[in-house]
Amino acid sequence: MWTDKQRGIRVSQQELLCKNACGYYGNPAWQGFCSKCWRERARPDGAERQDTTSRPSNDGTPLTFSKFEEKKSTEKSRRINTMRRLFWGSPSPPKRQESSESHANVLKAFQSLEPGDFTGFLKILRSPPSQRLQSRCTAFLKTMEAYHDLPVQKQSDLVQDFYQSFAEYFSSFSEAQVTQIMEHVEKLIMTRLHKWVFCHDSCDDEQKDLALQRRIRSLNWVTPQMLSVPFPEKNTTVTGDPFLPAITAIIEMDAKRAPQDKLACVSKCSQHVFEALSSSSSEPANADDFLSGLIYVVLKANPPRLHSNMQYVIRFGLPHSLMAGESGYYFTNLSCAVAFIEKLDGPALNLSPEEFEAYMLRQRAPFARSKRLQVTTETQHLLDELQGRQEKLDQGVDALNVQLQKWVQTVNSQLDEATAQFALVQKEITAQVEHSEHSSSSHDTEQQGDDTVDQTVLLLSDKHAGPEVTEC
Repeated sequence: MWTDKQRGIRVSQQELLCKNACGYYGNPAWQGFCSKCWRERARPDGAERQDTTSRPSNDGTPLTFSKFEEKKSTEKSRRINTMRRLFWGSPSPPKRQESSESHANVLKAFQSLEPGDFTGFLKILRSPPSQRLQSRCTAFLKTMEAYHDLPVQKQSDLVQDFYQSFAEYFSSFSEAQVTQIMEHVEKLIMTRLHKWVFCHDSCDDEQKDLALQRRIRSLNWVTPQMLSVPFPEKNTTVTGDPFLPAITAIIEMDAKRAPQDKLACVSKCSQHVFEALSSSSSEPANADDFLSGLIYVVLKANPPRLHSNMQYVIRFGLPHSLMAGESGYYFTNLSCAVAFIEKLDGPALNLSPEEFEAYMLRQRAPFARSKRLQVTTETQHLLDELQGRQEKLDQGVDALNVQLQKWVQTVNSQLDEATAQFALVQKEITAQVEHSEHSSSSHDTEQQGDDTVDQTVLLLSDKHAGPEVTEC
């Protein structure tokens, strides 16, 4: 069960949603509104002024003000017509200049596109049936590069208008298919425009990046315990922070050029935060733990150009990516984490103003004792782990010695058996040799005896034959 102690930075789900109660996620950059409500919120004044200019001024309104509103309305209409001209080639949407068969083939090709297949999208876009779409993209890119000195907000409006105009071509598709295609369009367009619109000279993103980096650097003394982050009591590895993969992922965001790729880094970082929280505690991680862990990751990583990267996603990313879904939830929490860091004070860390000021000015370090205690605890855990490894190693050595002794005994017994068998074989061979030699000597003796007998018989026969001859 959870303890009664407050866990993490408490932010309710309602605080993450749009202030207009539309159901989408809000963002501190839009004063708590979602991108859709924020844009619509900025339109009523202009809409009312257009209505005013369309009617005769009979209520005493000065003529100069009426002319000013008329001029502003004309400029707005010119911008819309310019975007339509860039995309469609005329101030009004096309009246289906291409044949229905060619249009159907193009739609069929895009409809068969696999999710995430950006290479396949480029192949279809460069095919002859899609030449008109490719020409519009090329014309828009060239125009944006030629007018890269425009204020970044106007460039953002042009890009968003282009997204909307391009999506109208696929109005017959399902929402999921249109979203998939528009993600490829965003990657294609913003990869080319990144060097022109990222950290633009017309805004103060660079100064805010430096200020945020200095702010995070001044808060490097903040510990996980101060943020109520469930940190592991016993590390699973000898060296390593469980939040290190999340830190690496958030740092990689600056190397990406497409807004969706930067959002993917934020999602990857957030998923690693949940994994670290799950491995750090036996209890499941909740939203408060996640936000606290994300704040800790941002403080430890101090990502380069964090403010510029977030503003780049807000200005030139697809609206649906920030308004809903997993990526929208993670990006909203990242925005809340940055806002929390910018306004961080003593009570937020359960510190008195004097203690917080001492931390910031480095006049004293009351956390040194707790840090030494943490180092001591980690060292003790390391020694315990090493001792456990040593015991396992000793057990392994003992088992190896037993196996070695058994092997030596087996080899000795096999050697004794082989020696005994060799002795028996040697005896048999010796016996056979001796028997062979004895048989050979006996045969020679018998042969010599036979020869002697034959000679004796011959002599005796000669003696008997002699007198007979004499008598004759």
